[in-house]
Amino acid sequence: MKILVIEDDVTTRNFVTTALRQEGFVVDDTGQGREGLMMATSCEYQLIILDRMLPELNGMQILAALRAATITTPVIILSAMDSIEDKVAGLSAGSDDYLTKPFALAELLARVNSILRRHKANSPQQHELIIGPLRLNLRSHKVDVDGESLKLQNKEFILLHYLMDHAGEVVSRMRLFEAVWDYHFDPKTNVIDVHIANLRKKLEAAGANDMIETVRGAGYVIR
Repeated sequence: MKILVIEDDVTTRNFVTTALRQEGFVVDDTGQGREGLMMATSCEYQLIILDRMLPELNGMQILAALRAATITTPVIILSAMDSIEDKVAGLSAGSDDYLTKPFALAELLARVNSILRRHKANSPQQHELIIGPLRLNLRSHKVDVDGESLKLQNKEFILLHYLMDHAGEVVSRMRLFEAVWDYHFDPKTNVIDVHIANLRKKLEAAGANDMIETVRGAGYVIR
């Protein structure tokens, strides 16, 4: 999942982005209000963490512009402005949560995960994933490359689905193992490597070359 952090305090921004990345999120960040608005409107994010006091455009202006453009991406306001009136103003303007500074990292992460779960539950279920020439249909349990059907084993299908559902996000071997095999990860097993190798061969044979990238020491990603 991809998160945008718009925060002008470098220490806070680095603290938050580092923590989110360690939790497995893909994170973009900026300290400028105008650039933040441009990023928020030009890229697809699952969540925006937004400071109120920013140069060029403040957080309330950014939030108003997003909601006026019918962009419904969840927003957590992160601000030192901590009066009841400030919180009410932020929530009334369309933010999904309001966390005041100083804050506990554990609380921020809990709120991030809570909002993402709630937003996913309220979103229409996506039955088809498309990345480049690759199309995966959850209803028919079929995969095709440029319209040509690709025959996959059940575990290969689940593995590919997980990678496509987390496109752009580096997924660790442990996460893949627990998501696809649903039991405790054994760091000595090579089952992930074997299935990734077989999946790559089938994709490449169908013309989908270099779809799955290995990130050394981190895991795998579909860009």
